Amino acid sequence: MYHKIIILGNLGRDPELNYTPQGTPVARFTVAANRRYTTQDGQQVEETIWFRVSAWGRLADIAQQYLRRGMRVYVEGRLVPDPNTGQPRLFTRSDGTVGTSYEVRADVICILTPRGEMPEETTDVAPASGTTPTAPVDDLPATDEEIPF
Repeated sequence: MYHKIIILGNLGRDPELNYTPQGTPVARFTVAANRRYTTQDGQQVEETIWFRVSAWGRLADIAQQYLRRGMRVYVEGRLVPDPNTGQPRLFTRSDGTVGTSYEVRADVICILTPRGEMPEETTDVAPASGTTPTAPVDDLPATDEEIPF
């Protein structure tokens, strides 16, 4: 069995890089995915789901080097359940309501923020060797006729 999750959202904080006792790098950060919709009675609703993301190995180094709080990102990976319950982690918010925390182990991370909107620390950094920078969103075809498939 295999599962995959794809998240499009904004980074909630800069990645924190740590190392396992064996020396493997691990970057941890949060991603907020927003959803807006209108209920049947016309009320606008916005919900935000927070994901805790971990990247391992070379991907962790790249995430720590290029990702900054507020950037739009595409994250592809798998859900990691709570080892005690096998479910998402539950917590109590400061207002007393129950919240859910989802943990994702990233396999792919792509920056979706256009180069002109990136935080200053990342705009003058060259891509890491062996990586291919993703095309800015502005370079995508404008109409369906221009899509090559």
